[in-house]
Amino acid sequence: MRIVAGDHRGRSLVAPKGHSTRPTADRTRQALFNVLEHASWGRSLVRARVLDLFAGSGALGLEALSRGAAFCLFVDHDPAAEAAVLANLGALGLGDRARVLRRDASRLGARSSADGPAFDLAFLDPPYTKGLAEAALTSLADGAWLAPGGLVIAERGADEPELKPDGYEILDDRRWGAARVWFLRTG
Repeated sequence: MRIVAGDHRGRSLVAPKGHSTRPTADRTRQALFNVLEHASWGRSLVRARVLDLFAGSGALGLEALSRGAAFCLFVDHDPAAEAAVLANLGALGLGDRARVLRRDASRLGARSSADGPAFDLAFLDPPYTKGLAEAALTSLADGAWLAPGGLVIAERGADEPELKPDGYEILDDRRWGAARVWFLRTG
């Protein structure tokens, strides 16, 4: 697993040990960022504030940082994921542009002043088939985590039911291998 583009292109990433995480494939990550950067509703990552929920290795947030995001908050409840994200941040020298929060990403609670201003973009890559995407989307909205018009990229299994989130506009959805990815905007 590697960073696909940006300042850290080609750099290897470590993933948490065990089977508790399923990193987004490099090819899917590249396609996802291509859509995000080139769609009519897309936005530049330069100076963006990013959330990486269910972070695992942190590949999505690290990719955003490599492409110019100003800051990323990585959220995962698994200590092995926390260790992998911290190792990746250290190896890439990105620790000053990030924070790791060990918390259940589907129950974030209210955004506090310690979390800084609302975020421009959130990645949601929960374990497949557990219904956690819907809970995390509700938590993001209820806790005022996203800036007005903020984007959310939510991944789930290609064979899972349609994602129908309240309070979000579906901009696009794509299938890449075993993954289906929704591009959403806050209402």
